Amino acid sequence: MPQNDYIELHRKRYGYRFDHFEKARKKEARKVHKDALVAKKLRGIKAKIYNKKRYTEKINLKKTIRAHEQKDVKTVNKIHDENGLPSYLLERNENQRTKVLTNLLKQKRKNKVGKWNLPIPKVQALNEAEMLRVVKSGKRKRKTWKRLIDKVSFVGNNFTRKNPKFERYIRPSILQTITS
Repeated sequence: MPQNDYIELHRKRYGYRFDHFEKARKKEARKVHKDALVAKKLRGIKAKIYNKKRYTEKINLKKTIRAHEQKDVKTVNKIHDENGLPSYLLERNENQRTKVLTNLLKQKRKNKVGKWNLPIPKVQALNEAEMLRVVKSGKRKRKTWKRLIDKVSFVGNNFTRKNPKFERYIRPSILQTITS
C-alpha cells in the first residue's frame, strides 16, 4: 500500500473542512498581491525569468477571454427582416455607409489641420545615433543616461547650463548657436 497519502485518505473518509473552499478562494485572490510583491523584490536573471512567465500567463488569459467573446458574438449574428425576407436577400449597405461617413470625417479633420500649417521648409530629420552620443558616468562608468549633442544646436538668449552632474543633454559650448 502506498504511503504518504493520508490526507487524501482522510478526505475520502470524512470530506473537506467546512471552510476549505472559501479559504482556497481567498488564498487564490491574495495570490495576485503576493506575486506582485515577489516581482518587485526579484533582481537580475530571476526577475527576467519570472516576468516572462507572468507575461505569457497574461497573454494566454487574454487569448482565452477573446476566444470566449468571439463564441458569444457568433451565436448572436442573425439578421431578420420585418417582411420575412431571408438574410441572404437583405441589403448590407449600412456598413458601407458608416465607412463612408468615417472617411469623410477623417478627410475633414485633415483639411482643418492643413489649413493652419505654415510653409516651413522641410528639414531632413536626424536619427538619435547621428545626433546624440552616449556618455558613461558614475564611479564605475555604468550609468548611461547622459547624452552629448554632436550637431550644432540653437539656444535662446537667456540660456544657462545646468550643473554638469545633473545635465541630461550636454551641449558643448562650441556647438551652441545663440538665436535672437
